[in-house]
Amino acid sequence: MGNTTSCCVSSSPKLRRNAHSRLESYRPEPELSREDTGCNLQHISDRENMDDLNMECNPSDHPRASTIFLSKCQTDVRDKRKSLFMNHLTHILETKHPRGRAERKYSSCSTIFLDDNTVSQPNLKYAIKCVALAIYYHIKNRDTDGRTLLDIFDEKLHPLTKSEVPPDYDKHDPEQKQIYRFVRTLFSAAQLTAECAIVALVYLERLLTYAELDICPSNWKRIVLGAILLASKVWDDQAVWNVDYCQILKDITVEDMNELERQFLELLQFNINVPSSVYAKYYFDLRSMSETNNLSTPAEPLSRDRAQKLEAISRLCDDRLKDVRKAVKKRWLSAESVAVPRWVPAIVS
Repeated sequence: MGNTTSCCVSSSPKLRRNAHSRLESYRPEPELSREDTGCNLQHISDRENMDDLNMECNPSDHPRASTIFLSKCQTDVRDKRKSLFMNHLTHILETKHPRGRAERKYSSCSTIFLDDNTVSQPNLKYAIKCVALAIYYHIKNRDTDGRTLLDIFDEKLHPLTKSEVPPDYDKHDPEQKQIYRFVRTLFSAAQLTAECAIVALVYLERLLTYAELDICPSNWKRIVLGAILLASKVWDDQAVWNVDYCQILKDITVEDMNELERQFLELLQFNINVPSSVYAKYYFDLRSMSETNNLSTPAEPLSRDRAQKLEAISRLCDDRLKDVRKAVKKRWLSAESVAVPRWVPAIVS
C-alpha cells in the first residue's frame, strides 16, 4: 500500500527498473530503416514526386521543359553565328553598305512585315523543313552510350524498299535534304497538314524519352514513319489508313505497318495526348531554331486587306472570350447575389 515508488513505476511508461533496482529514463528503440528491415518498397509519396519530376523533365509532356532538338542544335549555333557574323562583315565591306545596315527587314511605324506562318495555321513547307532540321540535329548530335536499338525500327531487318541495303547503312548520317525529301514525300502523298508535322515531332521525342532510344542512320526512316503515321491518325479527322502508306511506299506490307504502329504505341505507353501548351512550345522552338539557320519564311508588308482579316479574327476571338466569361459567371453565381422574394406573413385583424 505504501510503496509509492512501485506505483509510479508501474503507471509511468517512460520509467523502467534496471537490474540494480534503480530508476532511469526510458529510451525508445531506434527505428529501423527500410534497408535494415530488407523492405525496399518505395513510399507512395516518393513515387508521386518521382513521377512529377520525370514529367517536368520530359519536354513532350510538360510545357516548361526545354525541347531536345533545340538543346542539341545549340552546339552548332555558336559556330554558325560566328561564321554568319564574319560573312556579314565581309559583305558590308565589299558592298560598302551605308552605315552597315543589314538586309533583314524590320517593322517600323509606317510599315509592318508579317509572314503567313502562325501557331494556329503554320506554313506547310516551312513546318516540314523545320521538322526535318530537328531530326537532322537528333541524328547528328546523338548519344549512343547506353542506348538500345530495337529491331522493329532497323531498316535492314525491315526494309522500306526491295533494293539491297548497303552494308554501311548505319555508318553515314543522312543530310538535311534527304530527310526533308522523305518527310515531304509522305506529307504530299498523304495530303497531311502542317500541324501534323509538329505533332509527329512531339511523338518522336516522346519515343526517344520513354523508350530510351536514340535515332541514328539505321532507324531514322522507320521512326519518322511511325511518328507520322500516328500523328496523322490522332490529328486529322480523316485519318490515312495503313494500306494508304503501303501505296506510297510500294515495297512495304500492311502487316509490317501494323506491327510498327503497335510497337510504337506500346513504347509511348499509349500516351498520345498533346496539350496545346506543348504544341505551342514546339512551334516556337522550331521558329527559334529556324531563325538561327536562316529558314524563316519571307515577310511581306502588311496590306489593308490582310489587316482587315486580322481585325475580323481578333473581334471573333474577343466575342468568343466574352461568351465564355459570361457562361463561367453564370455557372459560378454566388448564392448571396441571388434575389429571392421574402415571405411575409399576413396579419388578419
